[in-house]
Amino acid sequence: MASSQVNRMSMEDQNILQKHVAFFDQNNDGIVYPWETFKGFREIGCGVLLSSVAAVFINTGLSGKTRPGRCPSLLFPIEIKNIQKAKHGSDTGVYDSNGRFIASRFEELFRKHARTNPAYLTSDELMGMLKENRDPKDYVGWVASYSEWKILYMLCKDNNGVLTKDTVRAVYDGSLFEQMAKDKAAASSRKRT
Repeated sequence: MASSQVNRMSMEDQNILQKHVAFFDQNNDGIVYPWETFKGFREIGCGVLLSSVAAVFINTGLSGKTRPGRCPSLLFPIEIKNIQKAKHGSDTGVYDSNGRFIASRFEELFRKHARTNPAYLTSDELMGMLKENRDPKDYVGWVASYSEWKILYMLCKDNNGVLTKDTVRAVYDGSLFEQMAKDKAAASSRKRT
């Protein structure tokens, strides 16, 4: 059996964290390489610099954690089937240690932090959430959480400058990336005509 067949997982077999990452698996082989991360970030509307930094940061940070017991690879692949092993600290706790979505934690996130309106997070509320979720001396987790949420905010805030609950839910299940890529492709297509 070819290695791509061994690594490939159907969407039905994936937990929600794996679905969150699967968008970046450009060739659907169960492994995300830095060039796939770069391409995925470009597809959702990020510039070349941010896409490059994200590819390096994400793949170097997650590769070793998702490849337990294997020799390090200079290609920095991320194995989607093991992505839950790369969960960082100082996060929201919406994914459990097995990569499953915890609906009660998601609702709690908005109950605690969406003070202006329970349907969205403002920039200040987002920063408050990040500060509250910090684990002591978990500097890597702080940077990872800050980066993830600031990029999400930058790309997905609505016309009122807020992150809606639906948008945040969609980023957790990975459907947001697919929609963003479709929207960007459609906008590019309209510009050409």
